[in-house]
Amino acid sequence: MKMLRLRSPSIFSLNQEMQCTVRLLDDSEISCNIQRDTRGQFLLDHVCNHYSLLEKDYFGIRYVDPEKQRHWLDPSKAVVKQMKCVQPYTMCFRVKFYPQEPIKIKEELTRYLLYLQLKRDLNHGRLLCPFADAAYLGACIVQAEIGDHDADEHPADFIGDFKLFPKQSPKLERKIIEIYQNELRGQCPALAELNLLQRAHTLDTYGVDPHPCKDFTGVTAFLGFTARGFVVFQGNKRIHLLKWADVSKFKFDGKTFYVIGVQREKKLVLTFHTSTPAACKHLWKCGVENQAFYKCAKSSQIKTASSSNIFFKGTRFRYSGRVAKEVIEASSKIQRDPPVVHRSVKTPYLISEAESAASAAGVEEEGRHVEEEETACSLTISDTAYNPCASVLPTPVEEGQGGMDFLFQSPGRLLKELHADPEVQAELRREREWELVEETVHQVQHEPTDGGRRLGAVLRSAARLVTAAGALLLVLLPLLLLLLESNLDVSFLQDIRQTPEFEQFHYEYYCPLRRWFVCKFEGLMEWLWGASNG
Repeated sequence: MKMLRLRSPSIFSLNQEMQCTVRLLDDSEISCNIQRDTRGQFLLDHVCNHYSLLEKDYFGIRYVDPEKQRHWLDPSKAVVKQMKCVQPYTMCFRVKFYPQEPIKIKEELTRYLLYLQLKRDLNHGRLLCPFADAAYLGACIVQAEIGDHDADEHPADFIGDFKLFPKQSPKLERKIIEIYQNELRGQCPALAELNLLQRAHTLDTYGVDPHPCKDFTGVTAFLGFTARGFVVFQGNKRIHLLKWADVSKFKFDGKTFYVIGVQREKKLVLTFHTSTPAACKHLWKCGVENQAFYKCAKSSQIKTASSSNIFFKGTRFRYSGRVAKEVIEASSKIQRDPPVVHRSVKTPYLISEAESAASAAGVEEEGRHVEEEETACSLTISDTAYNPCASVLPTPVEEGQGGMDFLFQSPGRLLKELHADPEVQAELRREREWELVEETVHQVQHEPTDGGRRLGAVLRSAARLVTAAGALLLVLLPLLLLLLESNLDVSFLQDIRQTPEFEQFHYEYYCPLRRWFVCKFEGLMEWLWGASNG
């Protein structure tokens, strides 16, 4: 008879090393070798050690799977099992959780990395801002990159050599030069970067990583999570903000994403549809992580989130890192000499012919030319999947167009614009009046009194108690019958039968009850037999 042999990985396959490349925020790259069982935390620590970064909880590593779906690398899982693509592995180091108050960041190094991320957000159209703020942020970038203005080195139109925004008008460039020459002179790079952070964190799109989807009407929308809460954008307009205190939970089913919360003391359920189930799952995971990071006071309060009801397995996920309050507290306790910040020598957003072609094609370079991207075997991240500049509004919006009020309209104003037709408005009024009448009739006919509510609550509690007791009885009754009626020679059953308490129960209660039941059953059978023969 042949013995079955279980197939197991060889020592060679377990020790086989694979090359992994991580692109940093300044478009430089670092590489390392990993094994099949190397977890994501090792890779994140490797990048943080490269920077000598202690405030690492704000950052994460992104990658793209073969279906072009973006993911955050899970620190607790093996890198190879997550990537699922050909080697060499290529990922990007990015800000995952934007600090709600950048002034509370302890070290200059952390502020510099956040500055690089916000500069990318401005360049790719994710950080929307009105004209005045755009000019100030652009001036801060120029001051941090090249220092004070020098008339001999900088011609009048030198700002045009910087690619700061997706759409950069001459009027905006003139305003940037004015602020740069008059307001920021003498500021060192660290101070200019801090000023940018302080202004950027007041914008409504600060920290928004947009997820494209469609609402229940089929209109394209972009969902995001910030330090304030859950936000919804349509084009360049923010149409919804649900603060974290009002968000109960997130769920998803296939390609449908649900946001469950409370608004004006009423339950609120928002429904959105993504393009693929993988995109919906990624959106759900981002929501769970951001809610835990910004809402919880301690990491011990974080609960495991489930994507389905209690009776179905679904997907379970739990954020395993520290929360925002713990990160701020840990930052305040850092006691070391500040590490040297090695700022990038090159200016990443100077326009070149290759970069202009990449911008026109709508593809982010990520530190390489487009031709190299197309021939590379590894997958890279395109941060331009969401491009609000494709709408009819330019970015940034100039003062004459209404500024911030024009960019971020309220839901009521947006609906008014969508239904500007008088006939549509009249139809909506008639429908609303009819709904009010139906609601009033329904409340009069079906709304229970206070006594009815209390009685209903008592009945529901009693029903739950009976259900639990019945389930417990179904489990214990077979075990009890096995002990009382069977003669199985099992050691632990014999030990239970020989205890004084069991013998007392058997002879004083169970045997009389069994005799009574047998007697009643025989009498019933005799009566039935007599009735059938008579």
